[in-house]
Amino acid sequence: MKNVKNLYNELNWEIAPGYFEGTKRKVLRDDDKGQTILLKFPKGFSMPPHAHITTEQHFVLEGEYHSAGKNYPAGSYQIFLPGEEHGPFESKKGALILVIWDPIQVAQ
Repeated sequence: MKNVKNLYNELNWEIAPGYFEGTKRKVLRDDDKGQTILLKFPKGFSMPPHAHITTEQHFVLEGEYHSAGKNYPAGSYQIFLPGEEHGPFESKKGALILVIWDPIQVAQ
């Protein structure tokens, strides 16, 4: 049977290590095929610019955030390629973001 998780209930939330104080995460998938999490930004959220070694996708489900001079309300989507700097991120009122990281590609 598939592992089914409710995106909106209060179960399985934990403190998101390395993020702004009060940020929570719900891990939906974490395996060799990548990682999928929900991030719950608190009011006043901020994060400096950064980059990753994998592709990262953002789906704004609730609320909004501001980044690189643009506002991303609910329904917005962004994709960041490996090594592409993104941010800074700010959310005055908070947001719920679905984040997907592709698997790390190892050169053979």
